[in-house]
Amino acid sequence: MAALLLNFRNTIIVSVLLALIFIVGYGIHGGGFNETFCQALLRWLHVVSGILWIGLLYYFNFVQIRVMPNIPAELKPAVSKHIAPEALFWFRWAAVSTVIFGLAIALVRHYLVKVLTLGFAGGYDSGPGGDVKYTLLGAGMWLALIMAFNVWVFIWPNQKIALGIVEADADAKAKAARKATLFSRTNTLLSLPMLVTMTMSQTVFG
Repeated sequence: MAALLLNFRNTIIVSVLLALIFIVGYGIHGGGFNETFCQALLRWLHVVSGILWIGLLYYFNFVQIRVMPNIPAELKPAVSKHIAPEALFWFRWAAVSTVIFGLAIALVRHYLVKVLTLGFAGGYDSGPGGDVKYTLLGAGMWLALIMAFNVWVFIWPNQKIALGIVEADADAKAKAARKATLFSRTNTLLSLPMLVTMTMSQTVFG
């Protein structure tokens, strides 16, 4: 067992296989491999991707950015040349998969246009049980889209400069690091309200 757990790849492979067993179980005993099953599978993929994305966002902001100034200069390359590029790889692609699976859920549940227009597509019903649920969920979806946009348009390009992946002088690296930090903090700021809509909408509105 120790040999399995000490090998990251094998640990993930076994975890995925176990997850697939449960997924098939839900398909067989939960009404078949129908549209509801498809929604459930997409939701699981969305949650796994989101945990990886937001988890790494919080790692950067709760740990790495705050601790880096206290790390001795001779040790900083270990973070900037090895840990940060690897973390950023998973970070940016987890953002993509989270958005894709989230949009797919909305599409399969037949409310993609409603949430993207904040409930206004086809007229707005402000009564009980009306379109406010799409307004709230749509607001969270747009926050997530803005966050994913920030990852690819601002955070990653500036991190490449700051980490030396792209050649630049010391001044340019410092400016890029500051800009990447600002947009990373922006995403951190947006993350909690976004997560409110993602977690509460399903429970409150179904």
